[in-house]
Amino acid sequence: MPVAILSVHDKSGLVDFAQGLSALGWTLLASGGTAKLLREHQIKVTEVAAYTKSSEILGGRVKTLHPAIHGGLLARPTEADHNELLALGWDYIDLVVVNLYPFEETIFKPNSTYEEIIENIDIGGVTLIRAAAKNHERVILVCDPADYAGVLEALQHDKASFAMRKRLAVKGFQITTRYDKIISDYLSR
Repeated sequence: MPVAILSVHDKSGLVDFAQGLSALGWTLLASGGTAKLLREHQIKVTEVAAYTKSSEILGGRVKTLHPAIHGGLLARPTEADHNELLALGWDYIDLVVVNLYPFEETIFKPNSTYEEIIENIDIGGVTLIRAAAKNHERVILVCDPADYAGVLEALQHDKASFAMRKRLAVKGFQITTRYDKIISDYLSR
């Protein structure tokens, strides 16, 4: 069964997408708030903390930064990599659904404090995007809710092509590049 990890700030369209994945037989992993939303809609999901056997720490600052997650994303489609994951009790993660904390929106809110702004610098989400994008030969990255319908349709028709995965990887790198520039510009002022 293919495995997807879902960890999103912007949850628009997520329930329908997750229901579609579930109907296709995907195993769903999700971070705390995302898992809660999916459970509220009776979608079977395993919380990342249960999968990694490691609770979220530091008030939620560390959720998905774990070798079980990133090993599953970065593993190559080789027998050696797969056997190493299985020996550790993990498996491939085949699809990443992620979007980032709203840093840009936060800096433009009139009453945002410096502490709130800094807390909206996403670390785990950027790391998920980069890992999935790096391994796009095997992993599908969905970091924009506008792509949910197209990706789901491709999966339904077994047409998740290399070209589609590569296009989504490029989009991921473009998003993280822009995100980092906004943070850098803000902190430079």
